[in-house]
Amino acid sequence: MTKDNFITIMFMNFSRFLLKFCKAKKMAAASLFFLTIFVITALFAPLIAPYDYDEQDLEGRLKPPDEDHFFGRDQFGRDIFSRVIYGTRISLEVGLLVVLISSAIGVAIGSIAGYFSGFLDDFLMRIIDILLAFPGILLAIAIMAILGPSLNNVILALCLIGWVSYARLARGEVLSVKEMDYIEAARSIGCSNTRIIIFHVLPNILAPVIVQSTLGIAGVIIGEAGLSFLGLGVQPPTPSWGSMLSDGKNYIFEAPHLTLFPGFAIMIVVMSFNFLGDGLRDILNPRMRGD
Repeated sequence: MTKDNFITIMFMNFSRFLLKFCKAKKMAAASLFFLTIFVITALFAPLIAPYDYDEQDLEGRLKPPDEDHFFGRDQFGRDIFSRVIYGTRISLEVGLLVVLISSAIGVAIGSIAGYFSGFLDDFLMRIIDILLAFPGILLAIAIMAILGPSLNNVILALCLIGWVSYARLARGEVLSVKEMDYIEAARSIGCSNTRIIIFHVLPNILAPVIVQSTLGIAGVIIGEAGLSFLGLGVQPPTPSWGSMLSDGKNYIFEAPHLTLFPGFAIMIVVMSFNFLGDGLRDILNPRMRGD
């Protein structure tokens, strides 16, 4: 099979899956549509935003929405619509990076623990149990208090608390998969443990990991917004939906649009990832499919 033929077959299979997914899960398909809009907005924020996110006009502070400023202006006269657009970059960047790093670390540790079992499994699981004994957001706040507020530290803090759920999930799946006949067949022909894990175990546990990752992005976005709301996340003047909510809480009765629009953006993105994750779970899990 040539490279072009392989790419064509993969594209056709993906297109067929996407069409089936959209027909079977209309709510998830609508969520995918909204998320696509947010991703495009984040990628082309400088072209879409009508104003610079830090451009101030003190004479127009706290002005409500009008034809020039669709979402109104904040306490410094900055355009809220532009700041929400640039805030999309922060939320999606943190969400995607944290989930990619956390899932990679968690799946690697969970796969090793589940495959080899014994003392190594017990040792790694006890570490995970200790981390799970503390509320994740409190650990993140403690880490941020030590490291200091910044975007990179937010990503690091959320990764340090995020990998444990993927490790537990991967371990449980590996414990089931490693007893399958094809794993025994791979051992019988002399395949190394590394090869078995990479080429035979991991491909068969990806479906639940993908679902967990999709749902996890929503949790990470809320976590980043919470840290920024407390002043421990992205620092001014860089716009973050959480910090915009924090700034607007002091004017919630005088100018409710300061909190309404960033809060609405968080709600739409989080709901979209949750609905998309639910749809992927139903499609990728054979026991939950009707066909």
